[in-house]
Amino acid sequence: VQLQASGGGAVQAGGSLRLSCAASGRTFTNWNMAWFRQVPGKEREEVATITWNWGTVNYADSVKGRFTISRDKAKNTVDLQMNTLKPEDTAVYYCATKSSAAAQFMYWGQGTQVTVSS
Repeated sequence: VQLQASGGGAVQAGGSLRLSCAASGRTFTNWNMAWFRQVPGKEREEVATITWNWGTVNYADSVKGRFTISRDKAKNTVDLQMNTLKPEDTAVYYCATKSSAAAQFMYWGQGTQVTVSS
C-alpha cells in the first residue's frame, strides 16, 4: 500500500486549504482512511476518518464544522477540505489507512506541512 499526500502550504488565518491523498497498491473495500496531524513535541492527533465503503465520517472536536473529509472511489483519493483555518491547525498532516478490522492505522503517507499564520 502506498499513500501520497499533497496540497499543504502556508495560509493566513481564516483561509482554506485542500489536502489530497492518492492511495494505491490494493483495493480499499472494507478499509478506513484518515487524516492525522502532528506538531513537534506533541502526540499525533487523529483529525478525521472515513470508511471506504459507506463514507461514514468522524471528526476531532477541534475541527468539526471547519474540515470535511471525502473519498473518491474512482480515483482512489481521500481529500481533506480545511476551511476557517486557525494558527493552531499548523502541523504536518498525514494520511493513513487500515483494514476496518485492524486496531491501528497500518500505512502512512509521507506528510505535508500546513502553516497558518495569524
